[in-house]
Amino acid sequence: MTLMRFYLFLGFLLILGSIPAIHTSGPLAAGKGTGLPLPRFVSLRAREVNLRIGPGVQYPVDWVYLRQNLPVEIVAEYGTWRKIRDWQGTQGWVHQSMVSGTRTFIVTGQERTIRRKGDAKSPPVAFIEAGAIGKLISCPDLGGWCRVEAADRKGWLRRVDLWGVLRNEVME
Repeated sequence: MTLMRFYLFLGFLLILGSIPAIHTSGPLAAGKGTGLPLPRFVSLRAREVNLRIGPGVQYPVDWVYLRQNLPVEIVAEYGTWRKIRDWQGTQGWVHQSMVSGTRTFIVTGQERTIRRKGDAKSPPVAFIEAGAIGKLISCPDLGGWCRVEAADRKGWLRRVDLWGVLRNEVME
């Protein structure tokens, strides 16, 4: 009877060990993934990306993104899976192959002005619509401006007018 209990206990441990932790955060999540800091921003690599309710193909698809280069924030990691949050607060899991280290931004609010220099009095270079996506080049200080590129135009956009950079992040 003792041997039977041992095998039952061993089987239970094997089953329990094969169930992934769905709600991971902070250092625990980083330890099972890349070890890179969390949260961090990346962008969607493909034109179509499935957002799942858990870290694996066995979990159902909750949402499908159809915007390549959309900035997303990685908030947790589990093996090859990344829990992401988009600019509207939607969260779920995507495979690491679906994200890229390329930094992008999305314009929030209303139409914004890209300026020649990081100064509100600087002449405009372009106007960019709400919801437009561009490349984030740098946010060299916490002074409120980020260097961006959109539609082959480079310039400066106020940090509060975009989503794709952490509040206290300095990006060179």
